[in-house]
Amino acid sequence: MFLQARPTVLTGDRPTGILHLGHYVGSIQKRLLLQSEADCFFIVADLHAMTTAFTKEELSLLPGRIHDLVASYLAFGIDPEKSVIYLQSGCPAIFKMNFLFQLITSANRVMGLPSIKEMAQNAKMEDEKISFGLLSYPVLQSADILMSQATLVPVGKDNVAHVEIARDIARRFNNLYGTLFPLPQECLSQTPSLPGTDGKGKMSKSGGNAIFISDDDETIRKKVFNMYTDPNRVRSDIPGRVEGNPLFVYHDLFNSNLDEVEDFKVRYSKGKIGDVEVKKSLAHALSNLIAPIRERFHTYRKDTSLLDSILKEGTNKMRVRSEELVRDMFARMGCSHFK
Repeated sequence: MFLQARPTVLTGDRPTGILHLGHYVGSIQKRLLLQSEADCFFIVADLHAMTTAFTKEELSLLPGRIHDLVASYLAFGIDPEKSVIYLQSGCPAIFKMNFLFQLITSANRVMGLPSIKEMAQNAKMEDEKISFGLLSYPVLQSADILMSQATLVPVGKDNVAHVEIARDIARRFNNLYGTLFPLPQECLSQTPSLPGTDGKGKMSKSGGNAIFISDDDETIRKKVFNMYTDPNRVRSDIPGRVEGNPLFVYHDLFNSNLDEVEDFKVRYSKGKIGDVEVKKSLAHALSNLIAPIRERFHTYRKDTSLLDSILKEGTNKMRVRSEELVRDMFARMGCSHFK
């Protein structure tokens, strides 16, 4: 039986750019709470990034994007003294684990995941151009989770199916070769996904509907004033829809003045307030939230030696841990001649 004194957490992000408010409410807030209560491992998933960005030009951008991601973590409050921040490709054991898990995972199990096609669409990859690397993404992600022997995986609701696959793989390995892996459980935030400013699906970098932690006050104001609201409300004296309206979803999440938010909702639903007043207040609330995060981000982003040092230390810790685990895996499988 696998026992742990306290939870082990694994989550992370592909280094595809600076983080945005969707990351904050979808995962980062949960990570900040967990890092004092659990053993936390936060992965900079550069191998996953390569599954949709593998040209020479795209790969040349990867080092800078890795720095962007680590600086974003620090700006939000992720503490490398409490949590391990590591580079996926810096741990050779991940390649071995990925291969071993591919052997015990059926192709049908991963091919039906809608998230794979969504990622391909976001990367503008047609079906016939979807690489095997992208298709096997869920198995590699399972290796990430199980390499840390995680018991909790903070994810958005669109990644719950990926945690289920990791759980299935862990169960199958344990049944075949003896219990080694705990069965990881997803850990959803209260806001698993944040609608984009355009009202079309969740906030995402590729969707062009995100508010980033690097955005200045004027950029935030412009994005808020261009936000999708109630398309049927063509004048301010027409009663508007509050429920499901991105404008009020954001107010509920980011405006700490609860009385003001409630007043806006009542007047909006009665046609007693214009969008300008509601959006002006939201822009102010978001600017107040992002300003200190933005300042910390730019400070950390300039200190690339610090970012590299944090990443190197965390990667070394995970490398030692993962190599011991892979040796154990090979031994249990009767392949003790592998070192």
